[in-house]
Amino acid sequence: MPHGRSTASILASGCFGRCPRCGQGRLFDGVLKVTDKCEACGLVFSGHDAGDGPAVAVIFILGTAMVGLAWLLELIMSPPLWVHAVVWIPLTVIGSVALLRPLKGLTVAIQYRYRAVDEPEMPGGT
Repeated sequence: MPHGRSTASILASGCFGRCPRCGQGRLFDGVLKVTDKCEACGLVFSGHDAGDGPAVAVIFILGTAMVGLAWLLELIMSPPLWVHAVVWIPLTVIGSVALLRPLKGLTVAIQYRYRAVDEPEMPGGT
């Protein structure tokens, strides 16, 4: 266990945008950019790359919810198409930003907990 913290507290720190090692420093520099290093404990985040995983998860989660809710609205009220556009476009944008940050933090925390990024690169790229 890294630095005596439980896996649950490491993952919770990531979800709340805090350093997975100390739980104190900020994980993000801005809305979605991961900071270079923790201001509290000095953990360097250069080896932690969230990639496209959080974005794909947001697409699946939010896409399923929005299609289901749009279908339900259509079934109950049958509003004109402009109402769908006015309702679902802002909700999709807000929901995407709201979900992407915690999922990106969770991905960095998982990498910290289960993958040693400080190890030297092995011959052959692994």
